[in-house]
Amino acid sequence: MFSQALTVRADSIARHFETVFLFTKNDIRTTLIPVTIFALSVAPKYDPTHAWNAPLWIWFHLLQFNIANQIQDPEEDRKNKPSRPIPAGRISVDSAADMRWVMVPICLLLSLWYGTQAMLASTVFAALTIWYNELRGDRMGLSKNALTAILGGCLEVGATVAAGRSNSCIDKAGALAVALSSIVFATTLHAQDFKDEEGDRLTGRHTLPTIFPKAARFSMMFGLPLWSYALSRIWKIDALSTTAFVLYGAFVGIRFVMYNTVGADKQSCKFYSVS
Repeated sequence: MFSQALTVRADSIARHFETVFLFTKNDIRTTLIPVTIFALSVAPKYDPTHAWNAPLWIWFHLLQFNIANQIQDPEEDRKNKPSRPIPAGRISVDSAADMRWVMVPICLLLSLWYGTQAMLASTVFAALTIWYNELRGDRMGLSKNALTAILGGCLEVGATVAAGRSNSCIDKAGALAVALSSIVFATTLHAQDFKDEEGDRLTGRHTLPTIFPKAARFSMMFGLPLWSYALSRIWKIDALSTTAFVLYGAFVGIRFVMYNTVGADKQSCKFYSVS
């Protein structure tokens, strides 16, 4: 009887952990892994024993953002993303909303451990999460791109500081890397909106692909190789690597212009995520 109760309890705990994980599952490949790599690459006073702090900090903040995002329009998720925790019936909207606000102080307390810069990044991240979700900043293409870029910059700052030694601060090279990364995201992030263009039109969400469909695609064709070249020059990368980066950027950008089906846009978005 006792062992059976323990088994049931263990299953319940495992289910809760799985539910929490599912809120962030889609961001593991597109955000958690690349931002972790970024943080470990530019962390000041990098200490391998602290490397795990970067993905930990990122994941907690992704959880805060994703819960806030997924409680906004659960009906849309039931149609387009039924495997998410709320439409799948794993958690109610009210319970998720409670969890969403609990995550704010949790993230702030976690950031306090890593110092002032991580705390500031977490504070800005929390404020912009409200702007993006509760205040519907995601409904306009330009504000969505800008907000997402700054949110990404907050993740990079916090993770970079967390990956360093105790109470380390991001240095000038790291700050430049974050700034450039944010600018690139702000000007190219609509790459992720092409695959959702039809659904965005139906729900009235104004993204660059819905407002300027052709111009948005051509901006990818020109923007990605130009940014690849500019960043290679800024970081003084050798000619062979620069050529490879520019060619890959051109390949991804041309795909967005030549292939515009939903399936093709999903594939192009995957290529963009690693560009």
